[in-house]
Amino acid sequence: MPKVDLMSQEDLIKKISELESINDQLTTEIRYLDQLLRTIGFEQGLKTLKFAALEIIEQDKQQ
Repeated sequence: MPKVDLMSQEDLIKKISELESINDQLTTEIRYLDQLLRTIGFEQGLKTLKFAALEIIEQDKQQ
């Protein structure tokens, strides 16, 4: 069985804090991108963009 290095409670708390910060940054960026997409005409933001991208991919496959 491979040796597993366990993190101390202090290291775990630090890591959780770092991950929460990254999550907050990514959430903010996604919300901003979604709002920009809505502003330029993608009615449901990212959802509509994903749908449009999938349609383009499907059309390219058929050519």
